[in-house]
Amino acid sequence: MKLKLVGNTRTIEVEIVARDGAIVRTRIDGIDVIAELEPLADGAAILGIDGRRIRIAGARTRNSILVVAGPASFEFAPVEGRTGASRHGLAAPEVTAPMPGKILKLLVAEGDRVEHGQALAVLEAMKMETTLYAESAAIVKKIRVGAGDMVDHGVVIIEFSPAPADPSMSESTAPDA
Repeated sequence: MKLKLVGNTRTIEVEIVARDGAIVRTRIDGIDVIAELEPLADGAAILGIDGRRIRIAGARTRNSILVVAGPASFEFAPVEGRTGASRHGLAAPEVTAPMPGKILKLLVAEGDRVEHGQALAVLEAMKMETTLYAESAAIVKKIRVGAGDMVDHGVVIIEFSPAPADPSMSESTAPDA
């Protein structure tokens, strides 16, 4: 995913390479970063990188990602018009709860093809509704929660598999390899 710090022209390339429990491997502008996330009860987390720990929190809006890291706050906007996303796989292999809350609605089903920006689920937290959106074209592989379920920060809500190269094909109609 390409992000731009709001108010700045620099573009940052961010890719989640793998996630195994609390350990997250990312690639930021070509540099591999391994971090440990320790979720907190209030929806924030402690981020550990190279022995340093900092409290972070984030929220996704329709058009941006808000991040608070220690005393600093940032607003990132996805860079529109990126090319080649389908050749590079998924922007994110899963959707996780950005904060503790209740799943109000699931707007997709397993096996559905989703497109970048498509609404996936609605989460209620702190008396506010937050809609979670797809970051890239994909196939819904598994839905791990149901409407009405309470979730903690970081809980996986939906898992994806890459979308077929031909949009007219779905996993059920793709030829066997």
